[in-house]
Amino acid sequence: MDTTAAPTPFSTLIRTASHEQHTEAEASTFMSDLLGGRLGVDAYTRYTEQLWFVYRALEEGAQALRSDPVAGPFIRPELMRTVELERDLAHLRGAGWREGLEPLPATAAYAARVAECARTWPAGYVAHHYTRYLGDLSGGQIIRDKAERTWGFARKGDGVRFYVFEEISNPASFKRGYRELLDAVNADDLEKQRIVDECKRAFALNTAVFRELGEVFPLSA
Repeated sequence: MDTTAAPTPFSTLIRTASHEQHTEAEASTFMSDLLGGRLGVDAYTRYTEQLWFVYRALEEGAQALRSDPVAGPFIRPELMRTVELERDLAHLRGAGWREGLEPLPATAAYAARVAECARTWPAGYVAHHYTRYLGDLSGGQIIRDKAERTWGFARKGDGVRFYVFEEISNPASFKRGYRELLDAVNADDLEKQRIVDECKRAFALNTAVFRELGEVFPLSA
């Protein structure tokens, strides 16, 4: 009888290894204040602006990776968010929303790292893809609900379209399929460990953005 334990699925490894950083990002003061309704719509707008820079890097890099053996299976058109972010920003900032749009230093660093991985290291790109899109399909829905109630956006309408995945009718099933892709990722154990490390880095980069947003929008004592 074979008593060898089955190896832990990679999707489980990546989730548990990044749990601490994930919790830290979710518990940031800025996000707590935003979700707690203690900040104005200007803070929500600034946060949405930062997302645009990150997703533009993610999605501009995606096109060249469609046929890549490692990253290719993850490039799914139904996940793409840039167009929705631009609709949200037009609603939040007006037709000239691009004018004066600047990334925070932490956002610029985050977007640059995503773009670098897309160009030079497809497996590292997968780490960023995973931390962003699976987060949007999960915790992102809490943000959408809070934003609708706090600032009066139409349900799943302009202002929160970033969080609405029109082409994914069953998010739970989609996430299950995504985890199966992770489990089957075309990488050896050493490369998988590097992906996990990049996942932790992605969360740290995201937390740095929250920290800088918190400095821009401190709650008055």
